[in-house]
Amino acid sequence: MKKVLFVAAVAGTMFMSSCVSKKVLENCQNENKELNTQYQNARESLASANTRISALMDQLNECKNNTEALQASLAQSLSTSGANSVNITKLVDQINESNKYIRHLVEVKSKSDSLNIVLTNNLTRSLSKEDLKDVDIQVLKGVVYISLSDNMLYKSGSYQISEAAGSTLSKIAKIIMDYKDYDVLIEGNTDNVPISQPNIRNNWDLSCLRASSVVQALQNDYGVDPKRLTAGGRGEYNPVADNDTDKGKSTNRRTQIIITPKLDQFMELIGQAPKE
Repeated sequence: MKKVLFVAAVAGTMFMSSCVSKKVLENCQNENKELNTQYQNARESLASANTRISALMDQLNECKNNTEALQASLAQSLSTSGANSVNITKLVDQINESNKYIRHLVEVKSKSDSLNIVLTNNLTRSLSKEDLKDVDIQVLKGVVYISLSDNMLYKSGSYQISEAAGSTLSKIAKIIMDYKDYDVLIEGNTDNVPISQPNIRNNWDLSCLRASSVVQALQNDYGVDPKRLTAGGRGEYNPVADNDTDKGKSTNRRTQIIITPKLDQFMELIGQAPKE
């Protein structure tokens, strides 16, 4: 009897040890997935930063070329005008003003890029892993693009917002509310399959109705100022993938939330006098 109890105790200990080991393994696997996700996010942020650095370098090179052209003009003036002090002074002033404005433009662009980086990072952190399966966030030419799949946003073949989309839209709306100096364009896109519903004439209608549904949800459900919102549709004419495959069609069926600095404020910032 004692032998049986001993064997049972050993077996129980081994079973509990196996359960603990399995739990530890699962925890390690989960931590590994989390680290891989963080690594991927870091790589994407680095790629985005490298793209912005490359764009700035191109702009600086162009500015240097303009400066060299002005300096060449100055040298030519010196050789042909017999040291005409008035012309030389004007050219020197032009070069100095050009350099100051170049620095000003770089500062403006840098400020805009920094705001977009912060906005994008805040948005990415606020969304869950499940949200990010149906959401793609990019910064292109100083504009933040949030692309939402139609499978997540709408009921099948409809422009009505699904209940499942509420959580994701509420998080995006919060970021939009935090950045009040940005305008928001909602842009609907479809694949090239003709729509066959009596109350929707074609894909132009469908894309516009879907964009309008998102705008009204942001306004009515989440309190976004409607003066900042614009709804538009591009139908099937702005594809980002091949419509010959099911995957391509699914990618093209999307609604984009495009967040941009308000144009009047951006132009005012550019028009401000450069700092000495």
